[in-house]
Amino acid sequence: MAKNYRELIVWNEGMDLVERVYRITHLWPTHEQFGLTNQIRRAAVSVPANIAEGEGRGSDADFCRFLRIAHGSLREVETHALISERLTYSTSIDTNALLDHAGQLGRQIQGLVRSLRPGGNSPPTADR
Repeated sequence: MAKNYRELIVWNEGMDLVERVYRITHLWPTHEQFGLTNQIRRAAVSVPANIAEGEGRGSDADFCRFLRIAHGSLREVETHALISERLTYSTSIDTNALLDHAGQLGRQIQGLVRSLRPGGNSPPTADR
């Protein structure tokens, strides 16, 4: 097991997702500042925040529960990204890049959940 959440690849990938979301939404219309922009940013921030909180709870069961919450927030990010593309706030290139990142992160989160089950493998860590 990682010594702390900052060593987890999924947490680092979640942080990269937040950065990507903030960069993309910076270009969205200002009238969306308290609407869709706020929603997708909050959902994105929730992903690494829940991973960190779950890791800090001290039990695999709690960690898995928070990883599932993070995974749900990730799906929320994807939905908001698709809405932004429909409203022409984002290009299909930006949306697809965000969806690809989210898909990869989702698979990593699911893999971590599987590894925390009895008989699973240890979760991957980053060398950061």
